[in-house]
Amino acid sequence: MFVLTVDQRASTGRPDRVPGLLRHVAGRLSGRPGVVLGFERTVGDEVQGVLDDATTVVDLVLDLLRDGGWSVGLGIGAVDEPLPAVSREASGEAFVHARDAVEQAKSRSATEPVAVRGGRAGGGDEVEALLRLLAAVAARRTANGWEAVDTLARVGGSQKDVARLLGISEQAVSQRLRSALWSEETGARPVVARLLGEADA
Repeated sequence: MFVLTVDQRASTGRPDRVPGLLRHVAGRLSGRPGVVLGFERTVGDEVQGVLDDATTVVDLVLDLLRDGGWSVGLGIGAVDEPLPAVSREASGEAFVHARDAVEQAKSRSATEPVAVRGGRAGGGDEVEALLRLLAAVAARRTANGWEAVDTLARVGGSQKDVARLLGISEQAVSQRLRSALWSEETGARPVVARLLGEADA
C-alpha cells in the first residue's frame, strides 16, 4: 500500500493552500484507479491519502512536485485493516514510513522535496532517486515546453493537433517537446511505477 503525506512548504506567514490542493488532487484522481482513501487535511497545512496503484502514485507525486509548493513523503508498506473511513484515523507501517518520508523531504538539501521510505530493501531508494530526477527535469522546462506538453496531454492526439491548437508549425512543436525531454519522461514514468510496485510486493 502507498501512503502520501504532503506538507505545504514555507507555510509560516503564507496563506493556507490546502483547500486548493484538495480540490486539485480530487480532480486529478477522478476516474483514476487505486484511490483507497481520498486525500484530506490531517493537521495544520498537511494532507494525506492512501493509494494502491503505482502509476497513479507516480503521476500524482510528479504533479505535486511541479507545483513547487509542497514537500512530498511517500510511505510504502502494510496498513492496519480494516481501514477507517478517513486516513487520519488509520495506522500501519506505511503511515509511519510516510511520516518519516515527509520529514525527510522537508529537511533535504536536494532541489526536489520528495522522499520515499519503506518497501523491499533498496526499492524505496531507487524510486526516490528517479522521482527526484524526473522532477528536476520538469523543473527546468520552459513555459513554451510546458505549453506543448500540456496541450499534447490534454488533446491526446498528435503533434499536428498540438500545432493547430497552438498556431505554430509541427516542427516547432517537435522542437519544444525535444527540449522539454518529454519523450524521455514518458519513457521513464512506467519504469518508476514498476519499481514502486516491486517495492511494495
